[in-house]
Amino acid sequence: MRPGGVRRARVSIKEVQVKLSVKGLALAAGILWGGMVFLIAIAHAWWGYGSAFLQLADSLYPGYHAGGGVSSIFVGTIYALLDGLVGGAILAWLYNKLI
Repeated sequence: MRPGGVRRARVSIKEVQVKLSVKGLALAAGILWGGMVFLIAIAHAWWGYGSAFLQLADSLYPGYHAGGGVSSIFVGTIYALLDGLVGGAILAWLYNKLI
């Protein structure tokens, strides 16, 4: 016993493997990517900002046309949301398999 009657507790350190939530990361990535494409498309419609980024999205997502109006913004946002969902799910699944 230590002076003053205080005992020191023994602490064991364990290694903990943390797994990612596939649904959680998929949802977060989908919302983030879809929101980003939406905001940049709105900024492009108002101020002409982000045309190079939207041209890249135009080449990736069939049916989306950069600067094509409200319907094009909606189509691009849906494509980006689905793209983020799938990408986030694959990333979380792969991470969980490799740890």
